[in-house]
Amino acid sequence: MRAVLFAVGVVLTAPGSAPADWRPVTTELLAKEKTGFGGLCGVVVERPSGRLFVDLSDRGVFTSADRGKSWARVETSPPKGRTETPGCFQLDPTGRTNRLLLPLVYGSPIAVGSTGPGEWRILDKASVHVDWCAADWTDPDLKFLLALKHESGGVLLRSHDGGKTFTDLGKGHGPAWVFDADTAVVAKTKTKDHPKGGVVRTTDGGATFAPAAEFTPTALPRWGSDGLYWLADGALHRTTDKGQTWAKLGAVKDGRYGPVFGKDAKHLFVLTGAGVVESTDGGAAWSAPVAVPPGLKGVSPLTWLEYDPAADALYVMKMGSELYVLDRGK
Repeated sequence: MRAVLFAVGVVLTAPGSAPADWRPVTTELLAKEKTGFGGLCGVVVERPSGRLFVDLSDRGVFTSADRGKSWARVETSPPKGRTETPGCFQLDPTGRTNRLLLPLVYGSPIAVGSTGPGEWRILDKASVHVDWCAADWTDPDLKFLLALKHESGGVLLRSHDGGKTFTDLGKGHGPAWVFDADTAVVAKTKTKDHPKGGVVRTTDGGATFAPAAEFTPTALPRWGSDGLYWLADGALHRTTDKGQTWAKLGAVKDGRYGPVFGKDAKHLFVLTGAGVVESTDGGAAWSAPVAVPPGLKGVSPLTWLEYDPAADALYVMKMGSELYVLDRGK
């Protein structure tokens, strides 16, 4: 199986073959909306419908049910600001609700809404200017939250009341995930005082943390049907016990973001520095990379990746670009 997978990848990207046929889908939307700095700055795909949601700087969230042919505003009062960190704009990853989570850099504090029309709940002003927010998606009130202040040296914020108040947990933190009301994992950045970095875990709602893994993630983790996945140190890792133990699934060269989940638990996509790679065996083996659209001018820390399993379509963008789609199901 591994040999076949790699062979397919080589055929897709072999020297002399045609480049991937990415096409823009937000040209008219961006021309119509007078966005703030950053333009298109986030995307998420609803599974299994394939419905698209995008965040436009200072204009709010728009949705398309026809793969970008037409767009409608989601909320009645758009929170102003922009998303930035790939994956920070979230549609409930457990699939249990239609809630949207919108952490904003430069603009409104963190906003919580839904995929339907209506007002958004704006959290306390202490959550303004954050890179991302990790929420307890098992709780209808999202009471346990962790958020990272932007350009702060890794200042981590914690809330136990759904964002009414936040506590500063200090510097040196990286990406995080909240499993339930008590349990979360947080990356520690590599610093002079902590040269190894690593991952720490709390089981008391962030009051104390203990070492949980030696790898050091730089991208946000991704929740799948069979556990939490995290790219770090040239490999893809997964936990199925709320971060207590981790398994290395396979090597991923220069992994930047992902995995983005495909048609089943074994089907994965990862954005790397060379393009998008694909696995059909849960991350043990990967195809050769498919290059991102020339309009993105390569892969940057602000490049997002999404996938529509119903249409077998990949989406890619970076802050300020078009949203591009690659129709694989033709």
